Amino acid sequence: MLQFGLHYGIHFIVPVLIAFFFYKENLIKVALILLAGIALDIDHLMANPIFDPERCSINFHPLHTYWALSIYIVMLLFKKTRIWGIAFTVHLIADLVDCLFITG
Repeated sequence: MLQFGLHYGIHFIVPVLIAFFFYKENLIKVALILLAGIALDIDHLMANPIFDPERCSINFHPLHTYWALSIYIVMLLFKKTRIWGIAFTVHLIADLVDCLFITG
């Protein structure tokens, strides 16, 4: 239950908090973009099975690699891509926290 709460809390609550505290002037727009970061999971469709609770997404799926993370971090440097960079970075943090609970 802790794993579920942390994982989905980071995916859904943290983006709303970021929008609320740092982007009040465009709260709804930014919150929706940050929540859209979940779309990064599109690469799970390339895996078989699509979802495996005992598999760590980090470095397994192409959009969940450290190489991809380096691109997301570079996106943070530019105003036009910053919100998407935050969205994708927060997504990978959520998945990394999830990986800490995998025992096998």
